Amino acid sequence: MPDSQPRRPGDSAPDSADAGTPAIVLTGARLADGRTVDVRLGGGRIEAVGTAGSLSARGPRLDLRGYLLLPAPAEPHAHSDTALTADGDAPGPGPRPVEDIQRRATEAALLQLGHGATALRTHVRIGGDRGLAPLEAVLQSRRALRGLVDLAPVAVPRLLTGVAGADGLAMLRDAVRMGAAVVGGCPDLDPDPTGHTEAVLEIAAEHGRPVDLHTDGDDPARLTRLAAMARGLRPGVAIGPCAGLAHLPLHAVARAADRLAAAGVTVICLPQGGCTAAERRTTAPVRLLRAAGVRVAAGSGALRDAANPVGRGDPLEAAYLLASQTGLRAEQSYAMVSAAARAALALPEVRVEAGFPAELLAVRGERLPAVLSLGYSRIVIHRGRVVARTSAVREYCDSDTLSGLDLPRQGRPDPGTGSRN
Repeated sequence: MPDSQPRRPGDSAPDSADAGTPAIVLTGARLADGRTVDVRLGGGRIEAVGTAGSLSARGPRLDLRGYLLLPAPAEPHAHSDTALTADGDAPGPGPRPVEDIQRRATEAALLQLGHGATALRTHVRIGGDRGLAPLEAVLQSRRALRGLVDLAPVAVPRLLTGVAGADGLAMLRDAVRMGAAVVGGCPDLDPDPTGHTEAVLEIAAEHGRPVDLHTDGDDPARLTRLAAMARGLRPGVAIGPCAGLAHLPLHAVARAADRLAAAGVTVICLPQGGCTAAERRTTAPVRLLRAAGVRVAAGSGALRDAANPVGRGDPLEAAYLLASQTGLRAEQSYAMVSAAARAALALPEVRVEAGFPAELLAVRGERLPAVLSLGYSRIVIHRGRVVARTSAVREYCDSDTLSGLDLPRQGRPDPGTGSRN
């Protein structure tokens, strides 16, 4: 097999840290199309893809026999500032110390990295008693995580209109100057949702930032106005989780979907449920939105906070839920947490081909449906180096009845404790 495509036009060049990343060859990996290949990485990119055993190594080799190699997923809708607060060990109501938020935001990002997400966009509430402290904490976390995972904070004020919204407007501008990567908002919580949206779009246009609005999407007229205002805005507009669309008449959803598609607005759904306690545990009508031409990505939302004390922050779980609940094929579901999620975050496309960024996830398994079902063992590659590993071994006691069935194994039998799977 010859080396695949060169670097794609428009892809960002690797930074200086990537250029010094030593070369590594991934050997014996299975791709989603069934091929078994070697993949050489270097300088933060895929240098070559060839048939198994065909690539020489200038550095270490990583045996991926038994693993499916995929483009790494991305997390387009996290809440790092409130993550891991459901266990009772976090401070009580009121302002949270910066150190506490930074610790939890960092731990949450590492948990999601371990699942495979090498890039995260996280909504961070600002204003009120919190002020800008949560954003300061998440920015500190972003600096600490550099080289492991890319973390992009969204500054999300509550009010932006009227007398009460004046402080929110000033704080949102301060948040962008501090380093917020995305301008956010919650129009549903403002007495003037349209004015709130206009303010967010105006500030984003001033600073050349993307927009990510947190909305239930249960008002089709409001979505139509949003689409009209957002048309042509670059770098782009995303909204989510839009679970309210699932409870509207189909004709109303179809009209709103057509407007969103024409305006290039991305919808980010949350298959595990909403990220505020009051939301109904539904997800946006994914199939209808996709049929209308809307780009739909999927995220995880709440990670063990008050909204979802058992949230996992696992993109493979989000893809599994999409496949099991909406009837999408496994390939379509995984694309919503990988290719579509990366596009929503304005990240370069990833393919297992030469020239593309080395953002990869290896999961033990041979086919994508099985990986979404039982993908426990994972190896995560960010900018061309292994940044996380998770190994899972299932053990059973010996059985004469089962010994002759030649069942698949994930490890060698251990005579002391029984067989492994």
